[in-house]
Amino acid sequence: MPVFEHDGIAQHYERSGNGPPLLLIAGMMSDSASWISLLPLLEPHFTIIRPDNRTTGRTTPWDAPASVEIFAADCAALLAHLHLGPAHVMGHSLGGMIGWELANRHPENVKTLTLAASAPLRLERNVTLFKTLLAIRRSNAAPGVWLQALFPWLFAPAFFETTGAVAQATTASLAYPYAQTAQAMTHQIAALESYAPDSTQRPACPTQAILAQTDMILPADITLPVLGDIPIHMIENAGHSIHWDAPDTVAAHLHSFTALHEER
Repeated sequence: MPVFEHDGIAQHYERSGNGPPLLLIAGMMSDSASWISLLPLLEPHFTIIRPDNRTTGRTTPWDAPASVEIFAADCAALLAHLHLGPAHVMGHSLGGMIGWELANRHPENVKTLTLAASAPLRLERNVTLFKTLLAIRRSNAAPGVWLQALFPWLFAPAFFETTGAVAQATTASLAYPYAQTAQAMTHQIAALESYAPDSTQRPACPTQAILAQTDMILPADITLPVLGDIPIHMIENAGHSIHWDAPDTVAAHLHSFTALHEER
């Protein structure tokens, strides 16, 4: 089990594939396993590094100091440890915010940046959403209820039209042995709540955004003005979990973008 010990933590990460380095940064309540839907499409083309951010997965301790800026510093340290920088970077949701900070604060580590259903944007509504889900999780409700309350925010409507999809996703989430605990979830929400992004400070590296047409967590009408002139690909019939709703399209946009800048 690959672990990188630094700054008082033991950070778990996964490494696979072959090709130019690609760092995949997971979003809220997610870890390295959240990228499984993309791996068959990316591993033949990239050396993929998937860390478990602090507060998630197998990275310990769960209550180590946490902030978006610290998450970004962890990514920079991991890439330096593996001698894989500068790397292509793709971050989903909170992972995109981490990637934004990584590119701005540690530019020597980032060759290109792809924001997947993400922008340098923290919405108070989303902080409230996560706190409400946490309250449901800590209540006397059945264990899967808070997850079922989360799914409509994550997936496009088509997901719910497949018989058994909600039950299957709930069962898989509850069975995952490295699922984030309620205590760690509290810690991660606090890290998000303290984040004050500066969207005016733009990464020096080539940057693109892949957005979802039906994203309820980061709706396009809010996200687009923040992204400004950053090239944007809008995927129809996809929700916030864009890499699960449309993995082939996400992978295709990533391939073409990184290939363009790999040649330089």
